[in-house]
Amino acid sequence: MATQVQALYDFTGEPGTTEMSITCGEVLTLLNTEIGEGWWEGKKSNGETGLFPAAYVRKLTPEESIQTKAAPPAPRYDQAADDWGEQHYSAGDNNYQRGVSHEDGWDDDWEDDTYSEIGPAQQQNKTSQYNQQSSIVIPGMPINDYNQHIDDTSSNYSSSVGTVRKNKFAPSSKISGESYLLATLNVEVPDSEKVYIIQDEDGYIWSPITQPYIVTVASPKKESKFKGIKSFIAYQLTPSFNNIQVSRRYKHFDWLHERLQEKFTLIPIPPLPDKQISGRYDEQLIERRRVQLQEFVDWMCKHPVLSRSEVWQHFLTCTDEKRWKAGKRQAEKDNLLGLNYCVSLVVPEKALLQSQVDHITEQCHTFINSVDTAIKSVSSMCIVQTKRFQGPYKSDCQKIGEAFYSLGNALSLDEGTIVSTSKLTSAIKMTGGVYIDIGRMYDEQPKYDWEPLGDKFHLYKGIAASFPDVLANHKGAVQKKRECERLTAENKMEVAQLNEVLRRTDVISYALLAEINHFKSERTVDIKATMQKFLKQQINFYKKIVDKLETTLRYYDD
Repeated sequence: MATQVQALYDFTGEPGTTEMSITCGEVLTLLNTEIGEGWWEGKKSNGETGLFPAAYVRKLTPEESIQTKAAPPAPRYDQAADDWGEQHYSAGDNNYQRGVSHEDGWDDDWEDDTYSEIGPAQQQNKTSQYNQQSSIVIPGMPINDYNQHIDDTSSNYSSSVGTVRKNKFAPSSKISGESYLLATLNVEVPDSEKVYIIQDEDGYIWSPITQPYIVTVASPKKESKFKGIKSFIAYQLTPSFNNIQVSRRYKHFDWLHERLQEKFTLIPIPPLPDKQISGRYDEQLIERRRVQLQEFVDWMCKHPVLSRSEVWQHFLTCTDEKRWKAGKRQAEKDNLLGLNYCVSLVVPEKALLQSQVDHITEQCHTFINSVDTAIKSVSSMCIVQTKRFQGPYKSDCQKIGEAFYSLGNALSLDEGTIVSTSKLTSAIKMTGGVYIDIGRMYDEQPKYDWEPLGDKFHLYKGIAASFPDVLANHKGAVQKKRECERLTAENKMEVAQLNEVLRRTDVISYALLAEINHFKSERTVDIKATMQKFLKQQINFYKKIVDKLETTLRYYDD
């Protein structure tokens, strides 16, 4: 008997491709599971055949009725991995993230539109299961306090970035901060890879970029593989330092994002565009993705640490397929992840006063909580205004225009009785046409002001949502330091070892202070320029409307 599967979610196949639309609860006969990229082939009861995402269905047992209409519960996170790639992994295994094998990494045949763009119900289920299954403990922090922190921050973070960053003090994690704090990590960092923190008039900062550069994200184009069975969008990136173009898909950006999150736990990583389920090849969606990827790239280029990181440089410059895969495997085996990366930092010799550090971090925590709410409000407003401009505002102007035009037509029926009627009807019709034109202007305007503003605040929404994890990692290190001070007071730890812990905690604090100052300086310049551009576009828009109305008014002059 042929294997049957039941759809867990609705899926709309892309027109003109081999994809097949399926409906939640629908039962299909499974024809082929060897398509690749997480796709299966199946046949509906009406005989229609086609491809659908394997993650959107579950196999039915022989005992189960094939007539069932109700969708079963979404699969568990670990079950979903079995269904997609038959890969088993633990929550702390960095080389088996999301069911992707270490050997193939992200160079396997997974399509970003199937792997990364999972249905909302399943994505939510995976996030909640992940939170429940991960054992996350910060040494020295009461578990109840930390759980409260997770409850307060995880929902915001997962919604804007797409994945929950596991705290790097997890006992099962390979990215443990204790190995750095307790000096059990023995890694020599070449001078060329060291990162310096210096002091200026504004406080402690990352050593500035000596050779600034930009990267252009352009020319998104649809490409295909497997003889056209699967298609995807590739974006072309061109760094200014070599002008050599590289082609990257969304899944490559997603891979990079995870590597950056694992490595730089004291730096909030800018977010990627939101993941999509339908309309993947819609031109407007592709362009919005390109713009938001450009925002991500711009932030990376301006960051003194991220801009020179090895994994980022590999992402930007590697054009050879073998070197690309080798570099990705090397990045996935990186030992200097999480707080271990602090081995690379060179900081001032001056010991920091913990009370001052605590004061700054508390201020940052209060600020981030406040600005996070404000940014979400602005982002929501941009979406609402875009819909209003393209909906009721446009519609109202068109209705006004049609009403005036209708009046002009009615008056024209009586032309000839009064000499001036012909000129009047012409002016009224002109007025109607102007309002219809203004309606079209409302429809087009959001791409010049509200959408760019929304894209910018999408970036800040993701960064603000990442900061609580950054502060939590620093807090965990401080808690560990205090635990070591207690052990030393009880003669359970040598004074020399405590001094090393104190010094290394200061390094972590220096990194946090440098990042707080970098974020402050960047947002001051960036948001100012963004608001100026937004207001200029708004002024130009309403000036055009005024100009059109004033021109129309002159038609009524005798």
